Amino acid sequence: MTRPWRRRHLGTEADRTTFRTLHSASLASPALRTGLNPVSALRSIRHLHDLLGTPALALTDTAALLAWHGDGQHHEEQTAKLAVATVESGTTRVFDRADLPCDVTGCDLRTAIASPLVVDERVVGTLQIFTSYTSAGLVRAADEVALWVSGQLELAELDASRTRLMEAEVRALRAQISPHFIYNALGAIASFVRTDPDRARDLLLEFADFTRYSFRRHGEFTTLAEELRSVEQYLLLEQARFGDRLRVTLRIAPEVLPVAVPFLCVQPLVENAVRHGLEGAEGGHIQIIARDRGQECVIEVEDDGSGEDPEIVRRALAGDPTLDSIGLGNVDARLRNAYGDDFGLVVETNTGAGTKVVVRVPKFAPGVRA
Repeated sequence: MTRPWRRRHLGTEADRTTFRTLHSASLASPALRTGLNPVSALRSIRHLHDLLGTPALALTDTAALLAWHGDGQHHEEQTAKLAVATVESGTTRVFDRADLPCDVTGCDLRTAIASPLVVDERVVGTLQIFTSYTSAGLVRAADEVALWVSGQLELAELDASRTRLMEAEVRALRAQISPHFIYNALGAIASFVRTDPDRARDLLLEFADFTRYSFRRHGEFTTLAEELRSVEQYLLLEQARFGDRLRVTLRIAPEVLPVAVPFLCVQPLVENAVRHGLEGAEGGHIQIIARDRGQECVIEVEDDGSGEDPEIVRRALAGDPTLDSIGLGNVDARLRNAYGDDFGLVVETNTGAGTKVVVRVPKFAPGVRA
């Protein structure tokens, strides 16, 4: 009987070495993507040590040890001095026995290589190799691993900068929306205090819920269901102000309610429709539709108001600060940052023809979670 052929090994020795290297790098990466700190250093150093295979490895910030892995822990106190010297030079340094005094019998750590970790052209720490001898190949390996670690730290800084930018944009959007809306909402509520106290109380509760949602410390994303609940509260308050002049139609596919969307991405469009589509007019109709389109959710906000010059809309989407257009550029920028340039706002309008704004969001996108 012939036995089926069975592969007994994973390629050549070079293949296996490559696999081990990539595997170790992939294990170290998640921690480093949070930035350089004691926790990330401790979680990543074992995998970096596996990459280099030297007797000991240390990670430092610019002046202090963050983590050590390997033999010779009695040399830990020397890492700070090596870090300061490396940061001052800005280049890889090799240190000999004179820099590593040791009275421990049998200790083989006679030399160290320290490479700077650089983020945005600024040295933020060092990677230090401790071994019994130095070679050109080992120095090159230290440089390469330090360069890779620096790349992961750069990505961490980009992620942090992106988060700060998104938070700043949301704060700017809140500041842009809130004064106008709060003034009008409280005015509408006040008008019912004497004539219809029960309605005034209900509207005040809706106002409290709306502002709580809008101003609480919120993540970058929320569910479409939560965003639309905020929109409904906003429209209830505006209908108290406009009365029968403002008619609203909502058609929402239940399948898209759990979809994650950028926080405050629909409400500004609705407020913009009210301000520029209906104010000053005899009355108008706003229609909000959310459709299930396979891998995407499509949201439309449409009004039959006075419309707008397309050139003005183009400038608003570009973020022109001189225009009185609530959040269009802000929402467009956040959609593109979250999903790519294919997912910016689409605005259909012209003078006297009303306005329709279309938002497309993928149902599932990497890094997007409510």
